[in-house]
Amino acid sequence: MDLKDSGRQIGEKLFTLLSPCQKKELAQFVRDYEAGNIPADVPYLTLLRGQYFIPPQADQPLTEIREGDLYFCLEQHLVTVRSQVIPLTVKEFEIFALLILNPKRVFTYEMLLDLVWHEDYSYYSRKAINNHISNLRKKLRVAPDLPEYVKSVYGVGYKFEV
Repeated sequence: MDLKDSGRQIGEKLFTLLSPCQKKELAQFVRDYEAGNIPADVPYLTLLRGQYFIPPQADQPLTEIREGDLYFCLEQHLVTVRSQVIPLTVKEFEIFALLILNPKRVFTYEMLLDLVWHEDYSYYSRKAINNHISNLRKKLRVAPDLPEYVKSVYGVGYKFEV
């Protein structure tokens, strides 16, 4: 997402990523914001690496996902398969995080470029994404009997599915 986009453009991109429940919660948050009912303890947004995020509170649990032999932790930037740490580049981790946090949801090449690279998709080629996905798959496949975690949807994009 580009912060130079209009609120509507950002909203449309964001809504493609949210579940129906998350959409309702976001709509309620906006209504509360407009009514002036946002509590004072909502943390301010912080700029980090060109993106805004809400700093985690000390008592917040980690974002962890376990799928068989696969372990993923967003906050620790950690991926392990069969207890073996998988060293991922920043882009590989960001791609994998987007996919694993939205299981079975297909992300087009354009969506990946927008959400991971934050760039106009005419600047990068599909080959760049294909290369990152290929490297990611090789790293995650530490044994031949493991499932292919990142699935291709021919001509469309990629998804996470076990």
